[in-house]
Amino acid sequence: MKVYKFGGASVRNADGVRNLLKIIGDERGLFIVVSAMGKTTNALERVFAGVQRGDRQAVAGEIAALRDYHAAIIGDLWHGPVKIGRVEAFFAELEKTVSRRDYKPADAELWYDRIVAYGELISTAIISEYLAYAGVPNRWIDMRRVLVTEQRHKDAEVDLAASAPRLLAEVGGCEECVFVGQGFIGGAPDGTTATLGREGSDYSAAVVAHILDAESMAVWKDVDGVLNADPKIFPDAVQIAELNYLDTIELAYSGAQIIHPRTIKPLQNKNIPLYVRPFGDKRKPGTVIRSASAPVEVPILILKKDQVLLTIRSRDFSFVLEEKFAAIFSLLERFRIKTNLIHNSAVNLSLCVDDSWHIDEAVAALRSEGFDVMKIGSMELLTIRGYTDELWQRHACGPQVFVRQATQSTVRIVRKS
Repeated sequence: MKVYKFGGASVRNADGVRNLLKIIGDERGLFIVVSAMGKTTNALERVFAGVQRGDRQAVAGEIAALRDYHAAIIGDLWHGPVKIGRVEAFFAELEKTVSRRDYKPADAELWYDRIVAYGELISTAIISEYLAYAGVPNRWIDMRRVLVTEQRHKDAEVDLAASAPRLLAEVGGCEECVFVGQGFIGGAPDGTTATLGREGSDYSAAVVAHILDAESMAVWKDVDGVLNADPKIFPDAVQIAELNYLDTIELAYSGAQIIHPRTIKPLQNKNIPLYVRPFGDKRKPGTVIRSASAPVEVPILILKKDQVLLTIRSRDFSFVLEEKFAAIFSLLERFRIKTNLIHNSAVNLSLCVDDSWHIDEAVAALRSEGFDVMKIGSMELLTIRGYTDELWQRHACGPQVFVRQATQSTVRIVRKS
């Protein structure tokens, strides 16, 4: 069994779906994990925002646009208007969900998951139906019933032990040799839909590969492989032929968009190689990630945007003994604030964190606990592995740099966007 994961950009239109079919070719023994098509998740986030505001007109407009978008893809694939029962059912469920009047701000993450999950459900329904239409027998799998998560919403982790028997039951004794399932979504123990965090489809695919003892996993992207930097930001980016698991985890943690940070562990535990391959040309080798690799000879630059710098000081100067750290990080976890860099002095603790819905609530809670907090928004975190003097001068110096941490091989810079 192999696991293939296709991102939203890969299936954003009918040509992308037809290309997915070409990539599959005559292969069988495949589990295909698919994201929402194109920018569907962004549109569903706007639907959720409309629910939060109580703006029913905006919600209806967004859903109508999504119907038209997917109908256009279906019409192109089938050469005319076609109604796919499962797709129609999911749109009906979505409209029923957003029509409910019991939204509460305390349940924001739950409602977010309920709404945005429909992107993956609709995309996989279309792709499964199209594969069958093209002569590829397959089984569509509802990952909400298969991947059991912790009781958490918006960034849940998968319970491998609880999920394994469910997934194995779905694929066991099945005449079809191709399976189509959603990335990004699972089911919480209470039966509600849970999502695994943005870009969580990679993680979904890795969990499937782990449970099924897959021979390999491939992520099909709109680049030739893993690059040493985002080419949209750093035009001289070059491809990296191979990486090891450890380097990949560190890069993902720093904000690299190569792979979801949770993806590597399920693969590493069973020594399953991960290929990052170009969706546009299956003949190219892409990048392989495995237990051992050749050293990376070029600097790697990772820019993480939408950051906030929090500088926290205890009013009684007890930071000298660092006795308040546990209370601070416990509070940040309660508000789901992800910390990406920590820098402390005798009395100050500086944290570079993701901007989030709850950042102002967290700051208020810290202040109520007796801390002085300074918050600076519109920040970004740049990590450079294998930096040179030229890169240091270009990126690590100047008045826009607020925090700089350096080792012999890596420098991390918090600066104004």
